Amino acid sequence: MASLFKRISDVINANLNDLVDRVEDPERMIKQLIREMEENINSAREGVIDAVASEKQLAKELENQRRQAEEWQGRARRALESGNEALAREALLRKKEHDGVVANLEASWESAKRTGERLKTQLRALEMKLEEARLKKGSLVARQRAAQAREQMDQVHDRFQTGLDLNNSLGRMAGKVDEMEARMEAREELYGQYSQIEREFLKMEVNGEVEAELAALKQEALLRKD
Repeated sequence: MASLFKRISDVINANLNDLVDRVEDPERMIKQLIREMEENINSAREGVIDAVASEKQLAKELENQRRQAEEWQGRARRALESGNEALAREALLRKKEHDGVVANLEASWESAKRTGERLKTQLRALEMKLEEARLKKGSLVARQRAAQAREQMDQVHDRFQTGLDLNNSLGRMAGKVDEMEARMEAREELYGQYSQIEREFLKMEVNGEVEAELAALKQEALLRKD
């Protein structure tokens, strides 16, 4: 019984913070630990029940032996009153036998009573420790979930920031496109006297420049995203 209480106490007094740091799923680990503690305390409770039951049996037998000793004392008194001294002597011998049993039972009962009280005190202390562990479990699980939420928020923020960077790059690309389109329109106005065929070739050249610069900007945006 003592070893069982020590094992339970060791589990309950374990540093849950250190255990949480060493496992990937702290919530699952803490719940499993609490279950083990509850199972061990249930076993200890059965042991306490057995000890208390044994103490009560000893108390009952002690009371029975005391009663029989008193009965033989009364019989000896009545035998002596009736003038039967030999019978009175025999009754007193029987009383002495019960007195001896009473003396032994008293020592055993006192020891069993002390043991039972000590075990009940230890059990109450362990139950309080278990309740403390349950409260600590709630706090640790809440901290773990908060940490996970912060980590997820950081990931969302990083993705959002990447999106902002990409939007900025696309904005600059759009500005470049507008600028190139304006240049193309200016060229068309400047070279308006050119023939239709010349303007088509000129437009092809400008479009080629636009596409080249647009591709360069897209590549730049991809590199920034990586």
